[in-house]
Parts: sequence; structure tokens; C-alpha cells
Amino acid sequence: MKDRKFDVHQPVLVDEVLESLEPKSGGVYADFTLGAGGQASAILEKSSPDGILLGLDQDPEILEIAKENLSPFGERVFFEQGNFAAAARIFAGHEGRVDGILFDLGLSSLQLDRPERGFSIRKDGPLDMRMNPNSAVTAEDFVNRASRDELMHAVGVLGEEPRAKAVVNAILAERRKRPLLSTSDLRELIEGVYKRRGGKIHPATRAFQGVRMKVNEELNRLGGGLESALRLLKDGGRLVVIAFHSGEDRIVKEFLKARKAAGDLAIIGGGIIKPTAAEVRRNRRSRSARMRVARKGLFDEARGRSKRTPS
Repeated sequence: MKDRKFDVHQPVLVDEVLESLEPKSGGVYADFTLGAGGQASAILEKSSPDGILLGLDQDPEILEIAKENLSPFGERVFFEQGNFAAAARIFAGHEGRVDGILFDLGLSSLQLDRPERGFSIRKDGPLDMRMNPNSAVTAEDFVNRASRDELMHAVGVLGEEPRAKAVVNAILAERRKRPLLSTSDLRELIEGVYKRRGGKIHPATRAFQGVRMKVNEELNRLGGGLESALRLLKDGGRLVVIAFHSGEDRIVKEFLKARKAAGDLAIIGGGIIKPTAAEVRRNRRSRSARMRVARKGLFDEARGRSKRTPS
């Protein structure tokens, strides 16, 4: 199985995900950010011969790649297109029956590799950035129509851009003269603010991230996804979330904290799991990964069972 397409997109923290989810034959698992299927393949292999996986992704193009990559697992995989905020509705028949759920948040390198999708800073394409191409609002719409406050939130808060005010002022000034239509239009504008083009981290990286997160409402939908996961998990089921952005990680942390206080979840491992130095050297994308793990229900570690009956 070494030559499937997902090998071009190297998933992060695979060993840690498997250790946390503990996939077993006969289990039901869900990957709410299926991507090309890298993590899903590892879960399916570990849960052989008859564990099943519910695969969800909002990007129809990437979902087709996942179907091809995971075809060797046959009827053990169920594919659905949609945002994880609606996962409880999409997988309603599995409510309270899932043994483990994975979120691997952020942007897929497969999306970056397609200039026509508008995610790439270095490759010219339309200013799009929609993870679901059927969504109504593109990055072009947002950048050219958003108010100053909306742009400041996207660039400064979501993108964590230290020169957000200067970047936003440049966008507002430029769009009074002409609309920003391509990734190169936005990239070159930000390069002008920084008065440089290259560097280890491109000067447009944070602003692109913030616009992408706003266009796809990534933070707003994460809470709904976590709530969906809690409804689908069985008592004792595992929840694993990998975040790459401090805002995402903060939402996950606060959700777990609140649900622990309510008696719905037990946090496993006490906090963040980070990639090893060896993995960061192999896969630069993993450098900002932060993984959190929880188990549904208050769990008695000494006896290995839940302290409450399933809801």
C-alpha cells in the first residue's frame, strides 16, 4: 500500500493518534477531516479485519482522492461530504455508537498544490480559498467587500498578523483603485507592506491564513464539530483533536475543560501532545501541531470502566 496518493500528503502524529484512539477489530471510528485518507488508512489497518470508519470531508475533490486511496478497505469505509459541524446529523444512525473520533484541523497540502483553489501563496490562482467549492463566499468576495473591522479580525486575530493594521490599510487603499482578484494580487500587496518577497516564512502567510479561516468559518464551526463528536461517541469512546492554530487549540482546550467540569469527558494525558523532534525534521508541517485527547464519560482508571451508565 505504499504508492497510494495519500503518501504525497504526510499526516502528522500518526503513532500518537493510534495510541490514543486504540483502534480494535469490530470498532467504529470516524475521521471528521478525512483529507486524502492518511490517518484513516492507519486506523483501518489497526482495526483489521472488521473495524469500520466513517469518513467526512467538506472538500469534494479531496474526498474523491480519499475514496481511491482507501478503496482497498472496501465496505469498511463510509464516505460523506460535509462540514464536521453537521456530523451528528450526517451520521445520525451512529449516535452513541462510535469508539473513536479524529479531527486533524487545518489545510491539506493537496489543497495547496492546486493553484486554482486559491490557497497557495507562491502559485498564482484565483482568490478563492473555499474548502467546499460550493460555498457562497470566496476570498475575493471577502477581501473586496469586508469592512475594516472584519478585515482586522481576519488578518489580525485569525491570522495573528503582527502588522495587521498596515496590511488592512493597504487592502482598503488598493481596492478603492481596483479589485483584488488573484492570490498574486494579495501576495504582492503584502510583500509591499513588508518590502520583501521571500524569507523562511513568507510575509503573506499569516494574512492568507486569516482570510482562509474567515472564508471557511473555521473557528465558528469547530465548536459544533466538537459537540457533534460528543453526541456520536459511545461511553468510553475517545476524542482526538490535532490543531495547528492557537485559536483552534484554545477552543478545543476550553471545550474539554467545560465538558470535564460537567462530567461528560475525562481528559487523557493531562494536556498537549506534541510531535517529536524527529517527526518535525521529517515533516515540517508538524512543527505547530498540538494534539489533545479525551474520553467520553468519567472513567475509573483503576477498574478500567466508566463510572456512569451510557447516556
